[in-house]
Amino acid sequence: MDEIKELNEILELLESKQYTVLRQRLTEMNEADIAAILEEMEEKEMLKIFRILPKDMAADVFSYMEVESQQYVIISLSERDAADIIDNLMADDATDLLEEMPANIVKKLLAAASPETRRDINQLLRYPEDSAGSIMTVEYVDLKENLTVEQAIQRIRNVGLDSETINICYVLDSRRTLLGTVALRYLLLSPPDEIIGDIMHENVISLTTLMDQEEVARQFKKYDFTAMPVVDNENRLVGIITVDDVVDIMEQEATEDIEKMAAIVPTDKPYMKTTVWETWKKRIPWLLLLMISATFTGKIIASFESALSIYVILTAFIPMLMDTAGNAGGQASVTIIRGLSLNEIEFRDLPKVVFKEIRVAVLCGITLGVANFAKLMLLDRVSFSVALVVCLTLVSVVVIAKIVGCVLPMCAKKIGFDPAVMASPFITTIVDAIALLIYFEVATLLLHL
Repeated sequence: MDEIKELNEILELLESKQYTVLRQRLTEMNEADIAAILEEMEEKEMLKIFRILPKDMAADVFSYMEVESQQYVIISLSERDAADIIDNLMADDATDLLEEMPANIVKKLLAAASPETRRDINQLLRYPEDSAGSIMTVEYVDLKENLTVEQAIQRIRNVGLDSETINICYVLDSRRTLLGTVALRYLLLSPPDEIIGDIMHENVISLTTLMDQEEVARQFKKYDFTAMPVVDNENRLVGIITVDDVVDIMEQEATEDIEKMAAIVPTDKPYMKTTVWETWKKRIPWLLLLMISATFTGKIIASFESALSIYVILTAFIPMLMDTAGNAGGQASVTIIRGLSLNEIEFRDLPKVVFKEIRVAVLCGITLGVANFAKLMLLDRVSFSVALVVCLTLVSVVVIAKIVGCVLPMCAKKIGFDPAVMASPFITTIVDAIALLIYFEVATLLLHL
């Protein structure tokens, strides 16, 4: 409600052309809150508000805006004003923006930007997508090991405003090799004539430029850091990654996994910003594949049509068996996929995982079988032989579904595929076919079809 109230107040000031009051009101607000309010406005109003913002504040607000809004603002501004925004963004944020923009606009913006900005952005654009090098920032505080504490503090005063963080400073030699780190609090508490090399922390945990962003997130979780240095293959410092970037990575990776597990081609756009045509293109490939694969279940039913004509009652339990098999397989696959993504499970653990899932499946299958047998006999009042066929099948398909659900994601990870692809929809299609085969084989054996 507060955000709606602030939005209305800002729009009223804009409509009444009280620009001085509006500018003062905006300077009293948090940059992230301003960005959230701008996202709720019409594009023309958003641009007017953005032009009113003080220049030193505009870049910070810009960094919190959605990509589509950023593109509209950049395209609408003059080249000089747009270049000022790019110059004042952190290099990693500027790179993320330019990667989403048309090449002709990127060329103009880079031409108008400062040489330092062009150098930093070009450096980040060289690294593979989703690698540590592509998400790092090159704005950090570096110190020489022979500096005194007093000299180090003076350097922080000189370059700190343009740095992503000053809480941790990085100690380098003449070849920019990373030697150690020193926290700002140690500098403030140490004697002014103390040498940096004597107080720095030498056991540095660092990332490599080609490390995948998922592994970057795991390293942050493991060591509980707010920033980590990124080095090249010669241990030379090339940038840092901060925890705010890791939060974005975690959200992006979680969204991607959820979409894959739901049989949707991943997209970077929010749902409300995605057109019907784009949504169709993301969903239809998997739907077509799953529909084609599901025809196998139809062929299985058709091949046992004569047997079903003798015991028509068997047809009534096909949906229950297929759904239970799919649910059992889905439970196992989601658990294993999550374990793989957190590095809690590796491929060498496959025998242990399968053995555990078999034991769980037997317990689940027997429980479901006993409950279903009681229902069939007391409520549905089917014959003992039919109830036995259904319940034996139920136990069997639960065991097999859980084995399939744990094995497929681990095998997918081993051969280089994303295990999330092997989630519920794909596994359900497989175990549905297996469930039908088992059902009809058990029925043929016990009912002499």
